[in-house]
Amino acid sequence: MASAGGEAAGPLVAVAVAVSGSRSRRAVLWAAENLIPDARRVLLLHVIPPLSAIPDPLGAAGRLVPIERVNSEAAVTYDRDRRLQAVEDVLPFKKLCRTKKEVEISVFDGHNTADTLLKYASESGIENLVLGGSSWAWLRRILKAPDVATTILRSAPSSFNIFVVTRHSVMVKRAHQSVNSAHSGNSFVVGNLKYQDPDEVEKLRLELQNTLAMYNRACEDLVHARQKVQMLSAECSEESRKVTDALQREEVFKRIAAEEKAKHLKALMEVQEARQLLAKETMDRHRAEIDATKESSEKLKMVDAFFSSDKRYRKYSRNEIEVATGNFSADKKIGEGGFGNVYKGILDHTPVAVKVLREDAIERQKEFLKEVEVLSQLHHPHMLLLLGACPEIGCLVYEYMENGSLEDRLFCRGRTPPLPWFVRLRIIFEVACGLAFLHGSKPEPIVHRDLKPGNILLDRNYVSKIGDVGLAKLMSNVVPEGVTEYTETVLAGTLYYMDPEYQRTGTLRPKSDLFAFGIVVLQLLTGRPPRGLLVTVEEAISSGTFVSILDKSISDWPIAESQKLAQMALRCTQLKCRDRPDLESEVIPELEELSKMADNFSKSRQSHINAPAHFFCPILEALMDDPYIAADGFSYEYVAIKAWFEKHSISPVTRFKLQHTAIIPNHSLRAAIQEWKSGLIGCHP
Repeated sequence: MASAGGEAAGPLVAVAVAVSGSRSRRAVLWAAENLIPDARRVLLLHVIPPLSAIPDPLGAAGRLVPIERVNSEAAVTYDRDRRLQAVEDVLPFKKLCRTKKEVEISVFDGHNTADTLLKYASESGIENLVLGGSSWAWLRRILKAPDVATTILRSAPSSFNIFVVTRHSVMVKRAHQSVNSAHSGNSFVVGNLKYQDPDEVEKLRLELQNTLAMYNRACEDLVHARQKVQMLSAECSEESRKVTDALQREEVFKRIAAEEKAKHLKALMEVQEARQLLAKETMDRHRAEIDATKESSEKLKMVDAFFSSDKRYRKYSRNEIEVATGNFSADKKIGEGGFGNVYKGILDHTPVAVKVLREDAIERQKEFLKEVEVLSQLHHPHMLLLLGACPEIGCLVYEYMENGSLEDRLFCRGRTPPLPWFVRLRIIFEVACGLAFLHGSKPEPIVHRDLKPGNILLDRNYVSKIGDVGLAKLMSNVVPEGVTEYTETVLAGTLYYMDPEYQRTGTLRPKSDLFAFGIVVLQLLTGRPPRGLLVTVEEAISSGTFVSILDKSISDWPIAESQKLAQMALRCTQLKCRDRPDLESEVIPELEELSKMADNFSKSRQSHINAPAHFFCPILEALMDDPYIAADGFSYEYVAIKAWFEKHSISPVTRFKLQHTAIIPNHSLRAAIQEWKSGLIGCHP
């Protein structure tokens, strides 16, 4: 920018100012103090680049369109806006003039700011041109490349005065004179240094360069001289170093010889110690073998004493087991699982099931005996009864269940008839009662870990009993090889029945069995394998198609009760244990109600079948489950006759007075009724 001014008969004054730099501010303030008060006219000049391109109004941000490719009207409009913006940028400098005179603002186009200002100053007849400049920075730029102030000082004609205002001084080039500072002849001053005109500065710059070159050559010569001194010093010290190295090598050889001698002595001592240690280890090994033999003998005695003193089950010998199973004949084999094979045999004139555990359990005899002790104490109507064991070969002897596993009956293996729905509901209730018994054991609850249809067995009357209790715990540290076992982890259990929280954390709780119980319930309802069963049932209930997933082999399902049972099973299979219902207080009461409904249906169904007359209770006129003989010779249902004798002392049939009210169980009649009931199950369509 520039400002110009003068008296009525005086000259014009022009001041060049950078738009955003502090030098423009210094130039305007200096002109306002020294020239503008006496000026007749004041001009602020601002040079901007010529218009060559404009922003693309339709394109991306920052894209420019050459001026040749736009219409003239758009170019004129953009140029007018650009000039108005330049005028607004100059307005703050107008206020710095601090004069009541009119201050004019002129904006010019020009590629070269210095040439544009010189041309305007020469053509307008201005006598004074004021520029902003810097002191030492200005001098450094002169030595490298001339800036606007330097160019104007060199190229300006002698028709007007030039003032360059810096931080510390004002450089002046008078009309028809050379550059000076504060009328100091043909020289100008920056700070405390005095310089000639720009031509002299150029000469000084060349001399300075020559001086620097001479200095660099002197430094190189000094470096060469130092290198020569270092070479001579190295040559002088080489001989001394060789002597020192020879002495050091001599010391090293002496030290190595001493170390080798010490190592030799140490090796001799180690050999002597090794011989003594070998003799000691041989003696200790011999003693350990003697102790192991003694300990093994004592363990055998302890096992014999343990079995002989415990009357809850019997210890069988290896020979007895082999004779009973035909030396583990394939013909006697009735089952195979992850814990071992199962054989049918005869012991003490009684059919039994012999489970031969894998070798891993045999090697852990102490834990095996502990588990046998726990299993022998479990007595419940719906827990498989342990009759004895053979620790010698790792065998468990159980009561024989005529109808095999629930899994076999559920999938009708061996062409067996499907289980009626009321038998399935009764089995569910019985299994729940068995689990509640395990979880209520003291001092700690017993968790089955591997509840599934294959571990639920059925006797000749289709009464269910839970088997393999404790075996999952006994075998938990070994990965079973059976295809039904979860072989990707050492967690005990079968994959699709295993609690997800137990799989994730390894933490076992009684409610872990509740997850497997829920899967078993859904299988009994649908007759399907466990894989994907949860999702199938959930989708069927939510879409209202639950009837379509019920076991098709049963035609008379009670739909409402079945769906209620399925929803209860889904609650039991929640991912987190805390979201599952309580077995004792929530699940069993609900199942008990459904079981009673199933029993009532079964009895009403049986009443329409031609059963023998003596199978019916004379009091209830219904089929008996637990017949007892009274003093009159007739058999009654136990609950009914007990209630009768609380109010009467006569016979319910003859109406004569009885000699006594004692009753005894009629086992033969009970067996006949149960056998007749099992025949009904086999005849179910």
